[in-house]
Amino acid sequence: MFPTVSLISVSVALASVVWAQTFPATPLASKSFPWPTGPYQADTENLVRGRQTGYNICNSTTQNQESLCQTSFINSIDDFCIWGPKDPNSVVGDTEGEAVAWCSKPGHGGRLIPEGTLKGLQWTRTPDYVQIVGHIDQTRINMAAGDFGGEMDPHGADLRGNPIGGLVYSNGWSGNNDSYTQVIEWHNFVGNNFFCFKACDPSKTNAAAFCEHTLDRIGCAYNAPNNAQEGVFEACQGENQDFPGVYTVNGVATTYRQPPESLGAITTMPYTARVPASSNCVTYSSAEIFAALASVSPDASVTPSSSSGTASSSQPTSSAPSSRAGTSSGTAAGAIETGNGADIVVMSGIVTTLGVVFSALFLS
Repeated sequence: MFPTVSLISVSVALASVVWAQTFPATPLASKSFPWPTGPYQADTENLVRGRQTGYNICNSTTQNQESLCQTSFINSIDDFCIWGPKDPNSVVGDTEGEAVAWCSKPGHGGRLIPEGTLKGLQWTRTPDYVQIVGHIDQTRINMAAGDFGGEMDPHGADLRGNPIGGLVYSNGWSGNNDSYTQVIEWHNFVGNNFFCFKACDPSKTNAAAFCEHTLDRIGCAYNAPNNAQEGVFEACQGENQDFPGVYTVNGVATTYRQPPESLGAITTMPYTARVPASSNCVTYSSAEIFAALASVSPDASVTPSSSSGTASSSQPTSSAPSSRAGTSSGTAAGAIETGNGADIVVMSGIVTTLGVVFSALFLS
């Protein structure tokens, strides 16, 4: 028997309420905030995941190790911020919506990355994006030891971003260190003592494709293939990578589809991502480019990482430019199975509620 018109109306109304309580009126990735005219908070709504934890107006008054700044920058090998938990010993999958900016130098109003956190970095500028990738001691930015981490991006399951309201800016395309462009498409993976942060040029047509945000379980090796090496700090020019998830076999391009979490852990992949060639690389010593971090210590309550790597300070301050051919094996740790727990909870709630609605519609 078909449901009555009144039951259909009630069910549709319920579905509308669920949608309105979950999704913002305007997705974060559709909001434009030219620098430096951004709001105190980019997200002002109180929905299923609550309110934005921090703030987006960050300056010298907010720069301290308790800062809740949620505006990040990605400018160069010595000037960037990555997203990390606000509280010690946190699991990224549980706290990604509340992540705050951890910065490599003063001036952005966020927390400073403690000395000894960064173990090796590769900065790459390509025709379509800039990218910083590196080995870290993740416990020094409040991540639990052994956490395989997850992905932060301006979308999220509820379109509010992870972190909620998180904004990213870069001077990488302006030619002026004081002129910042809002980065609309970006992704930042961190976990297993490794991170990658890519910002796609908003003036290019393929920004969303290069900064893909749906492959959150397969990490840096597939989303940001790179040549980062522990103990090496280098800035390079590079070729564009293939679009994340797209690979070619016998001349045929194929798109990888990430399986749902319900099918279990991802233990194998049908391809190995191509690492794009880099060139004109210049190496630096960590002591040279991160001198401002020398006095910054991690929270005393963190549980130290078991990683034995140490940040190198013996690299030449300016080596002759070098070239490196692309390879087929990424160095990104945590390449398979990172997790975004908050997104899973949100989507689970949406699916469950809408399931009840459609059951009422078609099974009554």
